[in-house]
Amino acid sequence: MTDWLMYGLAGRDPATVKTNTILCNTHVIPALGARKLRDLSADDVDRWLADKAKALSTRSLEAIRSCLNRAVKRAMARDNVKRNVVELCSVPTGRTGRPSKSLTLKQAEAVLVAAEDSPLYAYFVVSLLTGGRTEEMRPLRWDHVDLEGDPDVVPEIPPHIAVWRSVRSTGDTKTRKSRRTLALLGRAVDVLKVQRERQGRQRVAAGDEWQETGLVFTSAVGTELDAANVRRELRKILARVARVPGIEIEPHEWTTRETRTSFVSILSDRSIPLEAISRLVGHSSPAVTEEVYRKQTRLVIQTGAVAMDGIFGTSPPPKR
Repeated sequence: MTDWLMYGLAGRDPATVKTNTILCNTHVIPALGARKLRDLSADDVDRWLADKAKALSTRSLEAIRSCLNRAVKRAMARDNVKRNVVELCSVPTGRTGRPSKSLTLKQAEAVLVAAEDSPLYAYFVVSLLTGGRTEEMRPLRWDHVDLEGDPDVVPEIPPHIAVWRSVRSTGDTKTRKSRRTLALLGRAVDVLKVQRERQGRQRVAAGDEWQETGLVFTSAVGTELDAANVRRELRKILARVARVPGIEIEPHEWTTRETRTSFVSILSDRSIPLEAISRLVGHSSPAVTEEVYRKQTRLVIQTGAVAMDGIFGTSPPPKR
């Protein structure tokens, strides 16, 4: 396991290496590290996974099995073991993970009002109104923002942002289809104009301490926002929302990812087709959107009803 951690993750993102190291040192090595590799059996792995299923989610179980599987594969490639028993073992169902949540329209409106005094107001407006991932919003650059559009061409080009980067080590978005260009509605355009002016004042105030990054959303000295700081700011805003009569919300239970789930939920509640939502959030297919945001989408399968209505028409009035 230590050999795989040291050499088998070469070239991976530092965050990926850190995550795998924590998983191995916490869950794999203490339980199985003392076993001789040639003596490790599928029953050993099954028992280990079953024991871990009492405390870990299914997703975490998949992650620790993957670590063990890849380490044993590496050992096989070096003739340290003849077969990989891990591949014979399936992942059991683990504990239910924390379910994702989404804001209702009323809650979302309250968040936007409560965020007006926040230094990250523009960030939360654009995130909530475009459905961008936090890893896509934090590295957004001004040269990927067009606040004017081009009304003189056909078809007209509206104001938009180009979601072409992420905070990943390569700078690429999560998938090829995550690379997309999103139109901006008027409210988002307005807050970004204000954000540009505000950033200009910050640049002057910071003086020599300012670091020019070209980013839209920055700290007071121009550096990229930290994910933890964004999450803390969101919870401060939600704490103010929680004091609004008629709105019940637990600020500490929310993460920045849930501005994205809220975007999906609000559009779905307004009967926006799943295919359109899928394109907006940068998924490879509507099936991915349905699987990932199953609790946020309100699917109504009406193809059959529409077709049969065309065949049979409306029902005759009942006889009196």
